[in-house]
Amino acid sequence: MRVKVSAHDILEKSLGKTMLVRLKDRRGLRGRLEGFDEHLNLVLKDAEYLSGSSDVKKLGSIILRGDNIVTVSPRKLQNTMCARNAH
Repeated sequence: MRVKVSAHDILEKSLGKTMLVRLKDRRGLRGRLEGFDEHLNLVLKDAEYLSGSSDVKKLGSIILRGDNIVTVSPRKLQNTMCARNAH
């Protein structure tokens, strides 16, 4: 039997955790998920822009529009995301 799990369910369980976000323009961001809405707009606290190198630009608290987001993943995938962002 399959259990249907929605994006909202996953995000609800991820509140307060550090997440990695990939945007349509291939930029990568990392931050603590503070909130979201029905359009999957995200609020990240202590957000940082991840460039292809080890450089990190601190952004603080930000709101990301849901239709610009390609992926949201747990922090443990950070190294993979940074490597792909360099291309």
